[in-house]
Amino acid sequence: MDITPTSPTSPPPEKQPPLAVDKVSSGKATRPGDRIFLGLSRGSGITLLVVMAAIALFLTVRAASALSKNEGNFLTTFEWNADTAEPSFGIAVLLFGTVVSAIIAMIIAVPVAVGIALFISHYAPRAIAAPLGYVIDLLAAVPSIVYGLWGALFLVPHLEGLYKWFDDYFGWTGILAYNDGTPRSLFTIGILLAIMILPIVTSVSREVFLQSPKMHEEAALALGATRWEVIRMSVLPFGRSGIISASMLGLGRALGETMAVATVLSTSFDIQTSLLDGGGGTIAQNIASGFKEASDDGRDALIASGLVLFLLTLVVNGAARLIVARRKEYSGANA
Repeated sequence: MDITPTSPTSPPPEKQPPLAVDKVSSGKATRPGDRIFLGLSRGSGITLLVVMAAIALFLTVRAASALSKNEGNFLTTFEWNADTAEPSFGIAVLLFGTVVSAIIAMIIAVPVAVGIALFISHYAPRAIAAPLGYVIDLLAAVPSIVYGLWGALFLVPHLEGLYKWFDDYFGWTGILAYNDGTPRSLFTIGILLAIMILPIVTSVSREVFLQSPKMHEEAALALGATRWEVIRMSVLPFGRSGIISASMLGLGRALGETMAVATVLSTSFDIQTSLLDGGGGTIAQNIASGFKEASDDGRDALIASGLVLFLLTLVVNGAARLIVARRKEYSGANA
């Protein structure tokens, strides 16, 4: 019987140590650097909430002290007598001026800013687009007082002719009648605020438009679409939420602008029927103008008006976030 030699039995393979698995993917930071970064991030978020809560608490406490002594209705009274023995004050005129001037600024600035952003991102040659973008960014850094001085010394004198033209052709509407002969009005403030927020809205919108998917644009052009059709069907839908976010940033500055408004407009506690007539005021301007010389009770009253502006800004930003969140699924640009 033949015996076939067999090969010696090979030793079993040694067990390899299990591969190291990074536990960061499980959502828990285990490395020292990750733990430090996580702690700093959480601390920053908590600090922000604490600061916001502290501001709200301070404004509420000081406002409650003033409102408890107020003889008038804070939201509907048309006078501001906060330093008397029987104080009676309200923000009806100031709230009206704040909202109206901001709306005028948005109506003027947003379409112009979107047009400039589209020109820089999709129409202008690179040799023009880059310098123009730098100029827009620099305008956003100009101090408010500079805009205010320019508005008082240059813009106001040159608007009188325009207001007379409005009065000749549109004075019959009432809101564009020019009666008292001074251009220091809410409409002038709206124009000045529009110029101030224009760089902010333009810069943010431009960056959003530059992120528009090139594949979509090239596909539309390949199908025979014109440049405007590409922008209308691809770029604008993609950047819709970004435009809203940019507009809300501009609106926030318009609502809270102080020095530029105080330089051009003097507070007057009466609501004019025409936007071109002098008078009116804003909440921020009234605080800046009266805080230094006000008594303790008067300062509490001004702080109460500041609380209204604080809440108004929060409401506007909250509404903007809701709008952006609802449109997010239809747009590629996240806010």
